[in-house]
Amino acid sequence: MLRNLIQKTFDVREGEFRISFYMLSYIFLVIAVLMIIKPTINALFLSELGVEQLPFAFLAVAVTAIGSSFFYSRALTRFPLNRIIKFTIFGSTIVLISFGLLLKFNWVGGWLLYLFYVWVALYAVLSASQFWVLANLVYTVREAKRLFGFIGSGAILGGIFGGYLTSLLAPIIGTDNLIFLAATLLLCCIPLLQKIWNSSIKKLGKQKRPKRMPNAAERPWQLIIKSKHLTYIACIVTVSVLTAKLVDYLFSDFASAAIPDPDELTSFFAFWFSTFNLLSLTIQLFFTHRIVGIWGVGFSLLLLPIGIFAGSMFFFILPELSAVIVIKAMDGVLKQSVHKSASELLSLPLPFDLKNRTKSFIDVVVDSVATGLAGFLLIFVVKGLDLPSYYIAAIIIGLVGVWVFFILKVRQEYYKTFRSNLEELTERNERAAKPMAKKVSVVKGMRNVFRTGSEEQILFMLGKLMEINDKRFQEDVQLLLDHPSTKVRTAAIQNLYFLNTSTMVSNVNPLLKSEDEGLTLATLEYLLLHAEKDSSLVFDRYLDNENNHISNAALYCLAKESRNDEVLKSTYNLHYRIQYQITKVTDGKEEIATLKSLLKTIGAANIPGYFSFVNPYFEDENPEIVASAIFAAGLAKDDCFIPDLISLLPQKKFRKQVIEALLGYGRTMVPLLTKIALERLAPLETCRFIPATLQNFPSQETVRCLFQLIEDSDLSMRLESIRALSEIRKNHSGLKFDKYRIVALIYEECKLHHRTLSAMHTQIIISYRNRTKSKKEISEEELDARTSLLELLERRLDAGLERIFKLLGLRYAQNDIEIAYEGLLSDKQEARTNAIEFLDNLLTGDLKSTLLPIIEESALDTSSDEVLQKIKHKVPTEMECFELLLNGNDLKLKLAVLYLIKHQKDEKYVPLVMKFIKNDDLKLRTFAQEAWEGILNSG
Repeated sequence: MLRNLIQKTFDVREGEFRISFYMLSYIFLVIAVLMIIKPTINALFLSELGVEQLPFAFLAVAVTAIGSSFFYSRALTRFPLNRIIKFTIFGSTIVLISFGLLLKFNWVGGWLLYLFYVWVALYAVLSASQFWVLANLVYTVREAKRLFGFIGSGAILGGIFGGYLTSLLAPIIGTDNLIFLAATLLLCCIPLLQKIWNSSIKKLGKQKRPKRMPNAAERPWQLIIKSKHLTYIACIVTVSVLTAKLVDYLFSDFASAAIPDPDELTSFFAFWFSTFNLLSLTIQLFFTHRIVGIWGVGFSLLLLPIGIFAGSMFFFILPELSAVIVIKAMDGVLKQSVHKSASELLSLPLPFDLKNRTKSFIDVVVDSVATGLAGFLLIFVVKGLDLPSYYIAAIIIGLVGVWVFFILKVRQEYYKTFRSNLEELTERNERAAKPMAKKVSVVKGMRNVFRTGSEEQILFMLGKLMEINDKRFQEDVQLLLDHPSTKVRTAAIQNLYFLNTSTMVSNVNPLLKSEDEGLTLATLEYLLLHAEKDSSLVFDRYLDNENNHISNAALYCLAKESRNDEVLKSTYNLHYRIQYQITKVTDGKEEIATLKSLLKTIGAANIPGYFSFVNPYFEDENPEIVASAIFAAGLAKDDCFIPDLISLLPQKKFRKQVIEALLGYGRTMVPLLTKIALERLAPLETCRFIPATLQNFPSQETVRCLFQLIEDSDLSMRLESIRALSEIRKNHSGLKFDKYRIVALIYEECKLHHRTLSAMHTQIIISYRNRTKSKKEISEEELDARTSLLELLERRLDAGLERIFKLLGLRYAQNDIEIAYEGLLSDKQEARTNAIEFLDNLLTGDLKSTLLPIIEESALDTSSDEVLQKIKHKVPTEMECFELLLNGNDLKLKLAVLYLIKHQKDEKYVPLVMKFIKNDDLKLRTFAQEAWEGILNSG
């Protein structure tokens, strides 16, 4: 029962309780030992040596930590973590036993007190640091966010237990016997460590080297300086420890002045340390995982400095022991609860080997150096200048300001580190780096392609050249007129049309003899360009040429040139020539090439009387003729072609050409296309391609129209509209998007996702139960129908997730959201975990609390039994599931439900079926009728 309560309270999931309990017990013992020995050594030190010696002890801690860090760093590179922790435990036990014996014979004093004070300070930071490095290895980022609060409560419980035990037993059994008890408790950590290592690290093979392992020759401080993330963590530790030591000094100073008796002072320290831990436990149990989980690492880290700032301000009002206890309470209560969990999460995104070599250095050496700085400050500033106590409070307030600055900086780096991890895990860095692999100038690179590249490469570069129109490449392009590929020669002459306008290239005329109509046409257009005002030289020579390719191309050029020139039309009898070609084509006397050229000529001529000739060819069996009709419509820009063009959108082979043709009509198409989609003036299958068409008309009006289409009842229409908006924002950042409306749409999508997810969970559970039933109970048809429904629901969830992420891309930095979405879809568990944590830091407020549960469930394998264990919400019955789906707007889901009902043959579903017997939709009526008949026949 207690186990179930703990699992529900801390969200400890199946298979996690045992290892988490071992971790909790381990840190419980470590901190309990600390809380036995720390009040003892503090009381002895203050009683024997006085508070004025405390700053020198701080300096001694710093010097010792720096000296020992070299050996500890070398050990980390040579031995596994578990051996180092065992050595630390055994070494600490020997020190404790020695300390107990010295106390028993009353040999502790002078320099020995300094020695043990320094050792206790190092034990406090080293043992805790080793535990959290171990925890970083045991848990993933998402597990850590859930479970660090739980295992962290073990540290607080240990503090309460050790503190109160010392307070109660010190007067009864003596301080020396308490030290022996502490040594015994510390030895109990060895079997716990072995169990943790064997069951969670060794067994699962978690201790693996990262791809980019830090250089073993580099010192920890060098690794820290190289990483902004680690540098800011080190700065936070420095400022927080410096602040804590000043608070400690105030607390010790006021306490020793008020309580001169050593035993009473030991009890005072033990009582308050335990009380602080008790309050800290309350926060840890009920608030930490919520604060860290909902508000994130950055906000959680800010609570401690803000609390100390508030306590320091109170001290200025009431400079007495009670006010100092308030400051110490803020430090003692928040540091071991919210602040500890949040600060340990800071290093989670870093590679283990880097973390292993730097974390202990930060926790021990940086901590100790900060302690030394505190001692230096107290000796030479506070005591040296004989400053009153409120100056210490003022220094604390100043340090809090610096502390907050570094927290804000580390939050940004924490976010960037997860982003970097995601880019690496999804191989974005490698993909982005490929085009830059060889550093060659753009001009030289293009020239190399023109001279030695393949046909495909040359065509690609010529296409790019059309966009930039750089005259430096004129000679290179001219050389391509002799290229063996007709496509290359065509693209080259098209480029020369823009690159060379002064003098005509001499070897152009031979290109006219090509059998390729595209090359012939491009050559004639080039000739017309250089004919300048005397275009008659070209038309007189080529309109009646014996070669059909040349005469057809010349007629098309005439149509283009005379589009708005009635004199030119009349001079060359354009009407007669077109009519003559129409007659020959109608009589079947001309080949397909002539028909294709004629269609384009009619479009270019802009003579409405001939448009009716073009319309039938939108439905021709020959794709080339259809393509020519589309091209003609794009040139003519007449409203009569719009329905034909839109009807071709569902056909992938014509879609690009249709969109290009519609672009020719200009932005007047935006409201017209929107109206067609909203009012279903075209079939739904056609309307679904309208958003993708609209994205090619980027404007504020297009954005407004697409937002209208997002609210369409058809899910595919909504997805395509969101995709279109996403593309517009990616390529046109200057356009404005209503962020409040986007957030509202995300919430709507979340509700739909929850409904679909609930229905899917119902089907998963029923499918799971059906596995144990015989084939006599469940027919093959029913199993197939349920499988089909499950697959459809899964596709709907995937589409819904894409809609949510595309909408998020309109609200936040688009590239960040794309990286997170790619990570979430990855096959790598680490990538999915990093993606969720990345989003946890990116999203804010209610949006985060609404979205993260959806995103976390989406990262699960819906085909596995793991889903059943992780379902937290109420799962609807199958009747409720069917009602939910049948009341929705998804036609395919309704049909799938009715099909399943048909094969279940259960009379209880008759009321659901009868609602659709007389539905306006033919498919729904048919499926409902079949389902009803299936139920009747079963009787």
